[in-house]
Amino acid sequence: MESARVDRFLWAVRIYKTRSASTAACRGGHVRINGAPAKASSMVHCGDRVVARQGDRERVLEVLEVIDRRVGAPLVARCVLDHSPPPPAAEFVAPAFVRDPSSGRPTKKDRRALDRVRRA
Repeated sequence: MESARVDRFLWAVRIYKTRSASTAACRGGHVRINGAPAKASSMVHCGDRVVARQGDRERVLEVLEVIDRRVGAPLVARCVLDHSPPPPAAEFVAPAFVRDPSSGRPTKKDRRALDRVRRA
């Protein structure tokens, strides 16, 4: 296969879970092919560089082989070379209000402190 629609390609290589999500990302301007904004019907060829925003992360893919049907993960690795930066590390957030579970029913003071945390 020489070329495929970009929305089908992104769905096939598992960047987006559904083809409609892939199409919506193209319409929203979250997909670029070789630096140019891509419509859902834009064609992808071997050697193209596709940049797609996936949630908070930007994925940079180089097309090695064009596919338009969903395949298993080992086959996807042969079709795409991923140049994406690593995902950001999750920050640990300490709980703001902690009670000992065996301390029984919360007091009025505890309930007010919990309400303050929930409102903030």
